[in-house]
Amino acid sequence: QVQLVESGGGMVQAGESLRLSCKGSGPIFSINTMRWYRQTPGRERELVAAITTGRATQYSDSVKGRFTISRDNADAKTTVYLQMNSLKSEDTATYYCKLEQDQHWGAREEYWGQGTQVTVSS
Repeated sequence: QVQLVESGGGMVQAGESLRLSCKGSGPIFSINTMRWYRQTPGRERELVAAITTGRATQYSDSVKGRFTISRDNADAKTTVYLQMNSLKSEDTATYYCKLEQDQHWGAREEYWGQGTQVTVSS
């Protein structure tokens, strides 16, 4: 079973930075997509950023230019980061890591981490 563990959350002031990490373990395929989502109480989970194993990236408009998603150079298959700069109070949320990978017969597997809290005070 694939497991994802996020870390790096915390409480910061507006304008400061944080780097989140997501480390996967278990049967992770060499081709996958990893995504960061965030969620606040009473709202749907929102896609923040995504990266493929080919390092193609995608960002939501709300974080473009401030957040950077990347894969670990030594362990690209299982570990991703989210560098968050110029944080705003509206970035306050629980951040979740998600891994997507396809079985050779086409079935998609999806796995979620447990989340890490980011709180930005203004």
